[in-house]
Amino acid sequence: MNPHSQYALLQTRRHFFGRLSAGIGTAALASLLNPAAAAEGGSSLQGTLPGLHFAPKAKRVIWLFMSGGPSHIDLLDYKPDLKKHHGEELPASIRMGQRLTGMTSGQKSFPCVAPMFSFKQHGQSGLWLSELLPNLGRVADQLCVVKSMWTEAINHDPAVTYIQTGHQQAGRPALGAWLSYGIGSENRQLPGFVVMISQGSGNKTDQPLSTRYWGSGFLPGEHQGVRFRSQGDPVLYLQNPPGIDDSTRRHLIDATGEINRMSAGAFGDPEIDARIAQYEMAYRMQASVPELTDLSKEPKQVLEAYGVKEGPTDGGFARNCLLARRMVERGVRFVQLFHRGWDQHGDLPRQIRGQTRDVDQPAAALIEDLRQRGLLEDTLVVWGGEFGRTIYSQGSLTKDNHGRDHHGRCFSIFMAGGGVKAGTTYGATDDYSYNIVENPVHIHDLNTTVMHLLGIDHTRLTYKFQGRHFRLTDIHGELVKGILA
Repeated sequence: MNPHSQYALLQTRRHFFGRLSAGIGTAALASLLNPAAAAEGGSSLQGTLPGLHFAPKAKRVIWLFMSGGPSHIDLLDYKPDLKKHHGEELPASIRMGQRLTGMTSGQKSFPCVAPMFSFKQHGQSGLWLSELLPNLGRVADQLCVVKSMWTEAINHDPAVTYIQTGHQQAGRPALGAWLSYGIGSENRQLPGFVVMISQGSGNKTDQPLSTRYWGSGFLPGEHQGVRFRSQGDPVLYLQNPPGIDDSTRRHLIDATGEINRMSAGAFGDPEIDARIAQYEMAYRMQASVPELTDLSKEPKQVLEAYGVKEGPTDGGFARNCLLARRMVERGVRFVQLFHRGWDQHGDLPRQIRGQTRDVDQPAAALIEDLRQRGLLEDTLVVWGGEFGRTIYSQGSLTKDNHGRDHHGRCFSIFMAGGGVKAGTTYGATDDYSYNIVENPVHIHDLNTTVMHLLGIDHTRLTYKFQGRHFRLTDIHGELVKGILA
């Protein structure tokens, strides 16, 4: 609903209440007219869609975002013939005048670099994976590897902004915010969209992560992602301040809410309703979040399976994966884990070993854990970054060292569960893993498909802002039917 329509509606309700004489009170009337809304403190769990557009295959999403751009060449896109071209100049017919970043545009030489790691087939599907991913090899028959992803962006900030929000410039809502707005939450005690961040063992001076990557943009603020911290209180200001007990805080929230509702009736500002909902959610999270983040009751074998080596207080990717499982068990709609450190412009062989040690075991354990609990079939897991890496070396190529620059023309991701075709690959690149030769999948197509699996037609989930209807995929996006189960 746009602000003008909402203002008109609020005016009508205000006049209606103003004409009431004695009798039924505002709160009682609200509970009679909409018991669910009254029970939720004015917020709806259902979202704004009157009904899903398709029968959903997935109810929730865990997106493992490898921030920095992991090298598809070294991990997922096996090219055995690259050894023949190692050290050779990348042919102009392959590069085709591609736009380069400022980091390699001045290079006079572009020598091809074959992976320094071996690949092996796994499972009944025979999926090829790098030796750096042995644990994911155990769940190979659950994976759908898409080797033909592409994006126009070639630098981190616009590329991450693009895949998250559908636009390279800031200001649009993230996918998780769109889902929160469209289909709501399954648990009123927890946010519908949660974000967690871990620092990898690769590039320790990696690019920053902006809060707009999980922001609500022009959607009501209640739909933005809630970041859970890895140390200290998971959410800031969750505890009562000194001298304030639960009953006092409840009274303060009720009083503030009443003032805000009066303001909403007078000014018709939707952000006031969002503020009310956020205060209520913060209060409910006081009870739900400590229980959620307490891993002390998890069996030892579960902690070991994920690789939580430092006990329940470990703040790394392993702990975040385990928390993600606990969140989706409790009805969180969209969980996004950012793992930094994949920007390997130099020292790639050493850095990528560290990064894969960080993520291989926890990601595999997450998929196995979800499957054993009967959650994988309706939980979609996505693994990948904002782009891939170049076949040619950035900087000097030596016997045991090299780097790779950003590459958006093709890269690889994998998905599991939630209605995707397990044990398969989709799309293909050329012999240099440089250009797509079969079934290209743009990032808009990926987001279209994720929304479809959740029962949403991406063209019909829109929000009117500044005179036009916006959607996550703008005017783009095609369903990738070939990866659907």
